[in-house]
Amino acid sequence: MLIARSTDYAVRALKYLAEKNQETSAAELTRELKIPWPFMRKIMQSLGKHGLVASRKGPGGGFLLAKAPEKIKLTGLVNIFQGPVCLNECIFKKKICPNRKTCYLSKKLGEIEEHAFLVLDRITLKEIIEGGHNHG
Repeated sequence: MLIARSTDYAVRALKYLAEKNQETSAAELTRELKIPWPFMRKIMQSLGKHGLVASRKGPGGGFLLAKAPEKIKLTGLVNIFQGPVCLNECIFKKKICPNRKTCYLSKKLGEIEEHAFLVLDRITLKEIIEGGHNHG
């Protein structure tokens, strides 16, 4: 799976914050996005730890984007919630393949992975909000 549930939830929460453009409570995020509270709490903590959202605790507190949507990359979110983007995993995960330097399939999969990463790395939260349309 390329995009895990936690990454999807993070994108949805960031998109909501960007579109609302004002401090938003965790309760509102949970209710509006229909994301279970335990998931939402962990996601928002991770986003805060990585400087993507700012938060204020207490009554009337909530979350705000801490970075502009054009500065938040999908690959950055994948890294936070899933680890480094890796599409080319050999089926012999536990053992080092003796053919890894000469394997034609591995080389081709590596080229596909590199191309996919370059495409993914250009996707920003702003582009997701705009639905992939270039405005301007």
